[in-house]
Amino acid sequence: MKFDSLNKTKARNAAKMIRAKLAAELPDAGVELLRHWPDIGIRAGCVAAYIPIHSEIDVWPLMRALANSGHDLALPCIKRKGYPLDFRVYEIGDKLRRGAFGTREPMRDKPLVTPDIVLLPLLAYARDGHRLGYGGGFYDRTLQKLRASGEIFACGVAYSGQEVPILLTDSYDEKLDGVLTETGFKGFT
Repeated sequence: MKFDSLNKTKARNAAKMIRAKLAAELPDAGVELLRHWPDIGIRAGCVAAYIPIHSEIDVWPLMRALANSGHDLALPCIKRKGYPLDFRVYEIGDKLRRGAFGTREPMRDKPLVTPDIVLLPLLAYARDGHRLGYGGGFYDRTLQKLRASGEIFACGVAYSGQEVPILLTDSYDEKLDGVLTETGFKGFT
């Protein structure tokens, strides 16, 4: 379903309020992600995560566990508006630099990598696998590029209370392959 940018802005604002409420109510939700990670069924590969900002679910416990179990980690880097994200190698404890929109990124001397798994932050996700992001289109462009060049597993990371029955979408919106929450993993076909 299509909808105009005003309605999408309203949906984002409502989703931000819901996520902030969930973050306050579930401060340890990030630790629960560890319990459900095996349900994804992926045992190896490079995992691109993110440094949580605002009220995003805390993926630090999961990132540490993945690094300890042999996964390589990467973090997204914003090149500029209108472009896909780059991913650079990240090791727990590496120095980070300030990125756009309040993000933190690996230093520019870290090698670029192509991840096998991308963990995506989001404002809301629908039962059909669509996600509502912040509106810059960075992850949509990135997933489109990665999917065109090979296999990638796109996994949203969220509070279970961020699920909505349906999200109105545009033709460029990329679907998730699954979503990991504090209550479990849900795959999408």
